[in-house]
Amino acid sequence: MNDQEAREILSLYRPGTPDEKDSAFDQARQLAKTNPELARWFHQHCETYLVLRAKFQAIPIPPGLKEQILSERKIRRSVLRRYLGPLLAAAAVVALLIGIEWGFHPLPGLTGRFEAYRKRMTESALRSYSMDSTATNLAAVRDFLRQKEAPADYSLPTGLETAAVAGCVVSSWHGSPVSMICFKSGRPLPPGDQSDVWLFVIERKSVSDPPVPGGPVFARVNKATTVSWSDDKNTFLLAAVGSEAFVRKYLQ
Repeated sequence: MNDQEAREILSLYRPGTPDEKDSAFDQARQLAKTNPELARWFHQHCETYLVLRAKFQAIPIPPGLKEQILSERKIRRSVLRRYLGPLLAAAAVVALLIGIEWGFHPLPGLTGRFEAYRKRMTESALRSYSMDSTATNLAAVRDFLRQKEAPADYSLPTGLETAAVAGCVVSSWHGSPVSMICFKSGRPLPPGDQSDVWLFVIERKSVSDPPVPGGPVFARVNKATTVSWSDDKNTFLLAAVGSEAFVRKYLQ
């Protein structure tokens, strides 16, 4: 992992939250301990987050706003005038956040580097997660993903088309939907685990530096072996705990 990759991962870090125990940040945080420039940036990032969080928490909630939203009544001009002050204050904080972030480092835009995406998705599979759908056939999984506006128009290698399906999860990466399709290899599963082979599908345009269409790219992430490939529309990431040979059989 280089300095730029660490910054992209740590830019998602929120001090004072469960992120402090999230292993997805461990490698980047360890690099920050040995890199003075990265350490200064990370310290400033954390301080800024805490200041901005305090500012958000200090914004008063307008009386009756919850009821107004729930009732879905039309907002009359007099009500709008009453709420305009607090709403403008919130907008000012958001503008401040954007301005400060631009001052610290260039924003990565709407896309993120593929290496960071691969690490985050794989480590999310290795940790606990909840199935959004427990459908056990690919047709039902596609229908569910399509309803959730997640990638559902994709072609799978035969090894995955014939694998046992355990369900699926819809997540996101930098605002873009990600389809996580879960499979069972047939190996005994640890207590509480629902699957042991995971395929992530995201639109190719949503990740910078994705694998080019063609041969697969293998990489280790934590204790998992991953393989990535792209077609004209999507980028695929397959992950499992096992050897390269074990993962490769799903590509046949």
